[in-house]
Amino acid sequence: MMKNLNTIGSLVITGLSALLVSCNTQATDMEQQIDELYQKMPQEERIAQLKSMYMDELFDEQGKLDTAKCKELIPFGIGHFSQFCMQQPREPQDLRDRAIAIQDWLMHNTPNGIPALLHEEVLSGINTLGSTIYPQQIGQAGSFNPELAELKTRQTSTQLRKMGGILALSPMVDVCRTPSFNRLEESYGEDGYLSAVMGTAFVKGLQQGNMKKGVGACSKHYLGYGGGGDADEKEMMEEILLPHETMIRLTGSVAVMPGYHDVHGTRCVANSEILQDILRGYVGFDGMVVSDYTAIDQIPNIETALEKAAAAINAGNDVDFPFGANYQHLQEAIDKGLVKPEVLERAVKNVLRVKFRAGLFDKDAYLYSKEDIKLDTPEERQTAYDIASQSIVLLENNGVLPLKGVKNVLLTGPNANSIWAMCGDYTYPAMSYFWKMLDYKSENPHIVKLLEAMASRKPEGMNVMYSRGCDWTEEIETKFSELGDARAWEYNLLHRKVDAGERTDKAEALRMAQDCDVIVAAVGENVMLCGENRDRQGLRLPGKQEEYVQELINTGKPVVLVMFGGRAQVVSGLAEKCAAVIQAWYPGEEGGNAVADILYGKISPSAKLSVSYPNVEINEPICYNYSAEKDPRVQWPFGYGLSYTTFEYSNLEVTPEVTTKDESFNITFDVKNSGKMAADEVAQIYLSPADGNKNIRPIQLQGFARVSLKPGESKKISVKMYTEQLGYYSHEGQRQWNIKAGQYIIKIGASSQDIRLQQQINLTGEAVNIPLRKYYFSEVKQI
Repeated sequence: MMKNLNTIGSLVITGLSALLVSCNTQATDMEQQIDELYQKMPQEERIAQLKSMYMDELFDEQGKLDTAKCKELIPFGIGHFSQFCMQQPREPQDLRDRAIAIQDWLMHNTPNGIPALLHEEVLSGINTLGSTIYPQQIGQAGSFNPELAELKTRQTSTQLRKMGGILALSPMVDVCRTPSFNRLEESYGEDGYLSAVMGTAFVKGLQQGNMKKGVGACSKHYLGYGGGGDADEKEMMEEILLPHETMIRLTGSVAVMPGYHDVHGTRCVANSEILQDILRGYVGFDGMVVSDYTAIDQIPNIETALEKAAAAINAGNDVDFPFGANYQHLQEAIDKGLVKPEVLERAVKNVLRVKFRAGLFDKDAYLYSKEDIKLDTPEERQTAYDIASQSIVLLENNGVLPLKGVKNVLLTGPNANSIWAMCGDYTYPAMSYFWKMLDYKSENPHIVKLLEAMASRKPEGMNVMYSRGCDWTEEIETKFSELGDARAWEYNLLHRKVDAGERTDKAEALRMAQDCDVIVAAVGENVMLCGENRDRQGLRLPGKQEEYVQELINTGKPVVLVMFGGRAQVVSGLAEKCAAVIQAWYPGEEGGNAVADILYGKISPSAKLSVSYPNVEINEPICYNYSAEKDPRVQWPFGYGLSYTTFEYSNLEVTPEVTTKDESFNITFDVKNSGKMAADEVAQIYLSPADGNKNIRPIQLQGFARVSLKPGESKKISVKMYTEQLGYYSHEGQRQWNIKAGQYIIKIGASSQDIRLQQQINLTGEAVNIPLRKYYFSEVKQI
């Protein structure tokens, strides 16, 4: 068997070498074509490639392209169209027809006929009416299932490309370690390794290995958004950069979006260290850098739009989103000597390179689909359900769950009968309501609320009662984020809130509680309390929800606390009194069904936390890898999540002696379902130093395996860990990755604090220093 594996490895390396020769030839040809096109372009057309606008500006009220406006506003074309789906409630065929019309006009009425890149947000599916609403990323991270992440974005990519979309401003791969961060929901959590694995899978599905059919990905918000902007160089390069680096180097992500924040005192969009030295020089990125919306406007200590444009493009930011308001001054900046012609050339060629990779200059360019477009297909809804069911974390359970043999259940709380418990930020319902105040009906697509699901999926003989009992927002102190999309200030969005749409009667709910056997309290946040440009003070349950849950507990009936939202909500002092606690995050359109199935025991919960869940309100970074010891500020640790069954770990075997010149070493162990219910377990592989080595973290995730096991079934997990994973970053004259001799411990656990097996390995040999890593992730298989 080993001989066969080596033979296959040789074939792979030989094939890869041939592929690299072919790719280099293709790249040379493409660069020549880019240069030839650039030389033919008039200056106005070049600058136009760095600007964007909203497509609606070019259409009349009947939805017909206004060619007079096109001639007036974009006589030399336009590089991009901003969020072409989410601006109005339009059917996919209408969006497709608009894309056809504008691309046709550009190709036949501008100097070189260059098509535009139409972009949209796809964090939880396409941000458009009728599209499938998948769970928010913070929940999907807890699935530890990159295959599902890839399937989701492959489905999303296929649909978006049919409508004319070519670029997605996703995924967000910020390593978020501040629990109060209002955009934590968009991230994959606090760990760089997990974020990198999930982000890379996201890009793989989205771009489909061939951007001529797939949709280009944009990693954001580069670099250190969400609490990492002040990190030291070592943490920045080893952990915070990691998801961006792997998405670029392993899957060819074509765009990068700098954040609104500062890194070491300089705004990202005007920060040449991170945009040129690190991104271009160290990582080797050759795609385009696009500003976050209005980020160039917000560069501090620079007065004029002309000077801001010069600062951004000189630092390495290529495109000005969403309006090109600053880059309209680029020619003046060049005339005044603030921007050199070669800087403009570099930026324009970066954009053209993406367009060539998307096949926009091919004779058979795929700009849209002529087929009928059917969104939210059964297959897509099934994927949404699968992700949701693997994203919901069981935090506490005294045996009340699953609800078996229970006659009367009271469902109560502000999130019990609300679509806003299901939809996170950057979903169509949330964005259309927040930005446009468009009322959303939960039928396009159908969003399954928890009440509907519990009533329709309940076991025979169970009675589900309902009374809302409590509101979200009573007596909440709101806070407006200082950094974010400036349109929020312009549109005066500070105090928008979601109305309940139904009466709330606490006395009624408490009376009904007397007649039930179990209370399910659906609580937490909603899209107006958490997300970009919006926040609230504190992390405990908003409004008077905590007081209400305490009154439910006082009835003496067991309370199952089900929390929805985009970040951890502190429930210390309350959780201990509940019979069970579930974190459901924002679980998407199938979230109600997934939560109900877990409550009723149709499936076992299997998700793990992708963040350290605090037991105190905290506004500073916390992360499991800061210490191998338990953090007293953490109620539930990273990687934690309960099941309805039990699992045993055994038979750990690790290559005991490894040299610094060895490419990899092997780890094997067994996982057994020792309980009575079929379920999935997420086995986690951690690395720790055994010799006081301060160059690596006290504990660091380096692999994981999601294993499906029937009762009594056992599976062996095989891990190929690369020696480079034992290394660390340094900057001693030059940036490099170092692998040095030492003693290390391989730890296998059910969470970062629940280590079941461990074994030491000795790494010997002379130190090896390499300029850039080749291997990032362990290869994990079930055998």
